[in-house]
Amino acid sequence: MTFIEGLPKVELHVHHVGSASVRTVSELAARHEGSTSVPSDPDLLAKYFDFTDFGHFIEVYLSVVDLLRTPEDIWTLTHDVAHDLAAQNVRYAELTLTPYTSIRAGIAAEEFCEAVEDARRAAESELDLTLRWCFDIPGEFGLVGADATIDMAVGLQPDGLVSFGLGGPEDGVPRPQFAPHFAQAVAAGLHSVPHAGESTGPETIWDSLRHLGAERIGHGIAAARDPKLMQYLSATGVVLEVCPTSNVRTRSVPSLAEHPLPRLVEAGVPITINSDDPPMFDTTLNQEYEVARDLLGLDDDGVAELARTAVHASFAEPTVKAAILAEIDAYASA
Repeated sequence: MTFIEGLPKVELHVHHVGSASVRTVSELAARHEGSTSVPSDPDLLAKYFDFTDFGHFIEVYLSVVDLLRTPEDIWTLTHDVAHDLAAQNVRYAELTLTPYTSIRAGIAAEEFCEAVEDARRAAESELDLTLRWCFDIPGEFGLVGADATIDMAVGLQPDGLVSFGLGGPEDGVPRPQFAPHFAQAVAAGLHSVPHAGESTGPETIWDSLRHLGAERIGHGIAAARDPKLMQYLSATGVVLEVCPTSNVRTRSVPSLAEHPLPRLVEAGVPITINSDDPPMFDTTLNQEYEVARDLLGLDDDGVAELARTAVHASFAEPTVKAAILAEIDAYASA
């Protein structure tokens, strides 16, 4: 674990709200005490984050989203998340934001972008961290949420924005309906990174590839059930953003011992290791690397290679990639 903790890393699948630490959630819950179901007591929060299934996770997640009611709340969360990432030697992160939920809470789109950009700039001046954004369609809000998200992404396009995604529940949320939104995002220079194949089967991954032009897939673990899909991912180099503990905590996978990560790697599918919603799932990126090391039987060189794969799969600028890769090489050789 000491090697993993010191290893320079990249985080490609981590959610803005889902990264709110117990400290941050407690602070926000206390700010809005009397008008939220989220407890401000840290011990009660631990019980509050004990999920029965994926639907319950979404319900709890949205209750935490409801704590973000002002631009100041958005700034506090973003700045705290950046510090938590840097504390794990994360050098570059693509943080998934779901701005539509904040717009519904009454925060203007311009104010939301100003808050996250100001927090990003502040964090980057304080830390050895480059922070970028993925604007995410909340699938549970359908086309209304998708329209608002793409309008905001293309109309405002903050400096940190690099990609366009799709999250939330997969059941009952067909991927093809969002094809026009992703086409518009790609035309505006953004990368396509939808969630798929987490709580559903391989078909949502195929739909994301065929209709949304996916360059990376969020989760994608259901690919292990489809040999043809694994062969396609291996041949094309489309990366799966795998989050092992998250898959167990949302009951998408029965246990870590049954996680399909080894099958995916054995089939040649490119993967990165990520934390998804770390405080909610009682994990960290460092712990996810440890899980992957154990599942795949890796030595330190193998773990370092996981970190390199994430750098290559990122949408970081070439100079940023080169600097992080050099740092990983120097650390591993030392």
